[in-house]
Amino acid sequence: LGLLAAMDICKQVGLNVQRIRKEKGWSQEELAFGAGLHRTYISGIERGARNPTIRVIARLAETLGVAPGELLASD
Repeated sequence: LGLLAAMDICKQVGLNVQRIRKEKGWSQEELAFGAGLHRTYISGIERGARNPTIRVIARLAETLGVAPGELLASD
């Protein structure tokens, strides 16, 4: 993966996290609490500004009740 592709996947993960979170009617704070993360970190992920580790993706997926691959999917 080149730098551009890495940035694109961060944006895609962020969009997926945000979409699923909103479908559940959760705030960033509620998701953060459930996943044991800080709200500003969730915000950074959703904006594509953060590059979450596989462990963080797994924690978010578990909290959101989806498979980790769903957070990586591009439509």
